[in-house]
Amino acid sequence: MLKASDLFDLDGNPFADLFEGTEYVWDALKKLKKYVNSVIVPNISAVRNGNVMIPRTVILYDGKALDSGFSIDTSGKKPLVILDGKVLKGASIIYAGSFFMDDMIYIGKDTVIEPGALIKGPSVICNSTEVRQGAYLRGECLVGNDCVVGHTTELKSAVMLGGSKAGHFAYIGDSILGKVNLGAGTKLANLKVFEIEVAVHVSGTAYPTGLKKFGAIMGDGVETGCNSVTTPGTILGKYVRLYPGATARGYCPPSKIIKTTARPVIEDLR
Repeated sequence: MLKASDLFDLDGNPFADLFEGTEYVWDALKKLKKYVNSVIVPNISAVRNGNVMIPRTVILYDGKALDSGFSIDTSGKKPLVILDGKVLKGASIIYAGSFFMDDMIYIGKDTVIEPGALIKGPSVICNSTEVRQGAYLRGECLVGNDCVVGHTTELKSAVMLGGSKAGHFAYIGDSILGKVNLGAGTKLANLKVFEIEVAVHVSGTAYPTGLKKFGAIMGDGVETGCNSVTTPGTILGKYVRLYPGATARGYCPPSKIIKTTARPVIEDLR
């Protein structure tokens, strides 16, 4: 129940190697910094050209950075890059006004980086992913295919394995997400009030993790409601539902619902 294979379908996942040799799923967080640096193939130096803020929209296509001669069709669900009357399949769009703090960043195919997003390396962002306006990636981040890092969402030492959606106002620190959907304002707390080692609690048993910073690990199919919170060392099994405004602690088995026990009281004003 506490292994990566209990929580995620890693078949064909680009980050599956991160979990090799781990006894518990949180052991991958201990390897994250070294792993990111070992797999990253930076490809944005030509985009940055020494700048922190990208002054004009750039297209990454076939290993090259294009800063002119193209148009962007935004009429569909996803923007398309047009060059010489043809769609550039696999082209990624890095809009003017996005920020890259260093060159240790990889951007995959069909990915969009919107204005105002700020990314620090080392970070890997894979294919068909959206990094939306105001997103903040603080480094040591792995973002898989078909992910959304949404408006004012912050990632720090975090993994989104693929199909992971954090569309609005989320904090994801020292955490691992499978194919999940986070409601607006979901916060994954990663540091205890008293800065001591985080333990994972399962049915009255505490599993020491060796980590002082450890947010949450969410299995495939997890969904959280708006303004929900997880305390440090939370693990949610596959298909768990965390209700709006609720707080999750410790380990929750698959296919459970976590609710607040108190219900609002509605009274007549007259």
